[in-house]
Amino acid sequence: MFAAPAHLPRFTPQEYFAWEEHQEIKHEYFDGEVFAMSGRTVNHGRIGGRIFSLIDDLLSESDRCIALNSDVKIKIQASEKYVYPDASATCDERDRQTTQFISHPSLIVEVLSPSTVLAASAFA
Repeated sequence: MFAAPAHLPRFTPQEYFAWEEHQEIKHEYFDGEVFAMSGRTVNHGRIGGRIFSLIDDLLSESDRCIALNSDVKIKIQASEKYVYPDASATCDERDRQTTQFISHPSLIVEVLSPSTVLAASAFA
């Protein structure tokens, strides 16, 4: 997905979580700034969905690990960034205690397209 600036005031992470609960579209958070997520193409959605399904099937027998789809945020540990990858998985017990995001993913999957590569380079 491509992130576009939402032209909103700066938020703390807690303000962002409370605000985003009432939004119709997803937003990513980068050090106080909020970016609206644009829609995906059909192919992007199909690929992301298939990858999530494969991961979920592989982890279905696991008591420790869970697969997550593109609706679950990940906190980037080295900064105050919260993003929505296309799929992810976690095996870390600490992630079972959270409800709004995970912090210790074992796997992050992002389906790349020209727009996501451009957006990612803007935030690197």
